Amino acid sequence: AQVAAGEPMIPATKQYHLIPSTTMNPRRKALLMFSLMCAASGVGFALKPGQRSRSAKPAYLLEDLIPTSFGLWKTVPKTAVTVNPQTQQLLDSLYSQILERTYVHPDGYQVMLAVAYGNDQRGTLEAHKPEVCYPAQGFKVLQIVDHPLQTPYGDVPTRRLETVAGQRHEPVMYWFTVANNIVQTKFQKRLVEIKLARTGQIPDGILFRASSIDPVATHAWDRQSQFVNDLLAAVQPGTRTILAGLAP
Repeated sequence: AQVAAGEPMIPATKQYHLIPSTTMNPRRKALLMFSLMCAASGVGFALKPGQRSRSAKPAYLLEDLIPTSFGLWKTVPKTAVTVNPQTQQLLDSLYSQILERTYVHPDGYQVMLAVAYGNDQRGTLEAHKPEVCYPAQGFKVLQIVDHPLQTPYGDVPTRRLETVAGQRHEPVMYWFTVANNIVQTKFQKRLVEIKLARTGQIPDGILFRASSIDPVATHAWDRQSQFVNDLLAAVQPGTRTILAGLAP
């Protein structure tokens, strides 16, 4: 079932001002923008990217990037947390690495962390988003809110979901990066792909998700924000760039 609305359209006239409005009517402007996007897309495919977007950097493991304890948070024994309710074969085709942990605060509050890394985020290999996979697990999505997460290193655009399955209320906060750039729409993702294609690179990406069992969504998102801020403060600047697209 489709719960979230479609990707928002970005009006061309707000993004590009190629020709003064006095010389071209809106319909012709729209046709021009469509032609330019098609041309850019064609260039991207013609370049046939074959190099990973982080191929020039040392390889890394999510297990090494994300500490098992930081601030006041510590891991607890692994619970049944999944990034996507699909078969393991499909997960393996979508993601190169999957990290799943549950952290607990001294006050007893728990946050479930799921980070998935895919080394090829083109086309059908695009990471599945929680607003798609949670309903597939039987959850209802009660609301979806786009809200920036404020950190000392810059704001992180996040999408927040309030989900429920029976008596289980599980608010979620997540974001999705492509080649160290947070993308929220297919348009933004395509722009990153075109930019990478010019240098022959294949876009990789990370799906970063935090969730908690909490009947009050706003409280859950506040605690998840605290958790993410504590994590970002504990890792190296380069890791913050990988995980959240923040400048080092």
